[in-house]
Amino acid sequence: MNALRSWLSQLNRPEVTEFAVATGRMPSVKVSGAFQAVDPGALSTEDILMLLSALGGGRHVEALGAKPSQWHIRIEGIGAISVVAARQGDLVHARMTRMQSSAASGTAAAAAPPARPSQQFSMREHLAPEEGQRPPPREADAKRTSSSEVALDLRSPPPPAEPRVSRPSVARFEARADDAPAAERAAPAARPSSPSPEPRAAARAVAAGGRARPSSAEVPSTALDGLLAMARDQGASDLHLVAGRPPLLRVAGELMPHGEPLDPAAVESLLLPRVPARLSPVLDAEGSCDFALELGALGRFRVNISRHRQGYKGSFRLIARSIPTLASLGLPDAIGLATRHHQGLIVITGPTGHGKTTTLTAIIDILNRETSHHIITVEDPVEFVHARGKAMISQREVGTHTRSFENALKASLREDPDVIVVGELRDTATVRMALAASETGHLVLGTMNTPSAAKTIDRLIDLFPPGDQQQVRVTLAGGLRLIVSQRLLPSEGGKRMVAAAEVLPGSVPLWNLIRDSKTFQIPSLQQRGKGLGIIRLDDSLAELVRAGKTTLEAALKVAEAPEELEAVLAGRRQPMLTPDRRPPAPPPDASRSAPIEAGKGLFERAGALFGKKGA
Repeated sequence: MNALRSWLSQLNRPEVTEFAVATGRMPSVKVSGAFQAVDPGALSTEDILMLLSALGGGRHVEALGAKPSQWHIRIEGIGAISVVAARQGDLVHARMTRMQSSAASGTAAAAAPPARPSQQFSMREHLAPEEGQRPPPREADAKRTSSSEVALDLRSPPPPAEPRVSRPSVARFEARADDAPAAERAAPAARPSSPSPEPRAAARAVAAGGRARPSSAEVPSTALDGLLAMARDQGASDLHLVAGRPPLLRVAGELMPHGEPLDPAAVESLLLPRVPARLSPVLDAEGSCDFALELGALGRFRVNISRHRQGYKGSFRLIARSIPTLASLGLPDAIGLATRHHQGLIVITGPTGHGKTTTLTAIIDILNRETSHHIITVEDPVEFVHARGKAMISQREVGTHTRSFENALKASLREDPDVIVVGELRDTATVRMALAASETGHLVLGTMNTPSAAKTIDRLIDLFPPGDQQQVRVTLAGGLRLIVSQRLLPSEGGKRMVAAAEVLPGSVPLWNLIRDSKTFQIPSLQQRGKGLGIIRLDDSLAELVRAGKTTLEAALKVAEAPEELEAVLAGRRQPMLTPDRRPPAPPPDASRSAPIEAGKGLFERAGALFGKKGA
């Protein structure tokens, strides 16, 4: 990164021995015992923490406190330096001290004399460094600190210094060692889906005639961690790293570039060490792989790494740190009522990236908190990790714990489940097993990439050959409990996303249309089916616009009938009445519905119905 290169390159000057930063202060260097500012801008606490992470202190930042922490780092072109940092509340200060001259930068960092933190390294001293130099360190202080070594490449010509340290530039350091987060080192066996590439995997690749990939011992995790931290801070839903492009963040549905373009070698060094060893052959053979990445305090991510014309590409979906609720997602509470069924099929649909998995997770959380069911989930990969609740949850990952969705579903029927969750109903075999499970006393939940509730039913049927489709209709007619089709729209201010939901619960009229092959009449049923709990997508969009949660322009882009929606919101057409808004029914007309006395005969009752006197 430009600013850090400019600052640390000053350590090459013979008269400079130390580089210091502190919250609310300008960076400074020590020349002849006195500190001199090198940048006109003051740094924030977040800037300094990101800087320390980029300098190999990722595992120290989380535990940073008043007691100084120390580690060593070797920078190509500068040499080995010692980093000492401490934190008191929201104030952070750090010092980088040169351990050897730039002429000896090619030697190993271990050969440099160890630098130890001073007992006088206090907040007051750092905020007023001109008061004097630090006294000699004590042995007891050195024992309280930890040390690690990484290497950074700063040999490129330093560009003009930037006024501030931006988060994306901190994360773009090209580094050559891994500073894995503490959570990864503490419990590697607890997360089989997280990547842990081994050196012998690279050796196998070389033996097979391929090019060895950089291992975690050669490329640090801090650069990628910084980018992912920036993405969370910006409220992004996805981070894209593409060779030849700057890092791209998807914020409120729009891709926004941050920083400078990444060269193919940098992208490869960032992504390949994260690929799990079990997926390296898959990436080589198929050019793409999917997995989940757990990074401690940074949270959990769903990752796709693939090859393209200019090199490698990585897509990181940011998973919320906590399990969402239907209320927090802005979805109708009626969706949660479907969890009261003991068997049947519930499908969450919508385009890719519109929150289907999040909604499915919220439904599972209701079952986890309120029931004592045995819930089995089959996902690719596991995204949200459910904590222990009233229910018993078994989460299985395709590729790690089972070979395929079909095999997992077949095996789950022998595990005494009450609820089976399928991450995606993507092929005929998976849908067949899901329908079979829904018929045999299980509640089955799944997702599909379909544009509407009516199209979902057609897709479920069309997956099967013509000879089986009638049987599928009969199964759906008796077992379909709920279809939720949702869209995500940018909010009024464009800072976040809001959800619009189409809700189609199972009902006798719907089942009759499915059984009689009249699914083309489902939109007509939705028009008049408010009393059945049906919510149309356009009605949900209209409510969001009226509440000021989204704009009319955003709603019209996803509406099924944009002209009708615009007319309703403009007052040119009355909206469809929901059950609680229907006007009271008019009093019965006595002339047409006169009370019938039970004592009269058949002809007298018939005459009363038609307003005639009995004979």
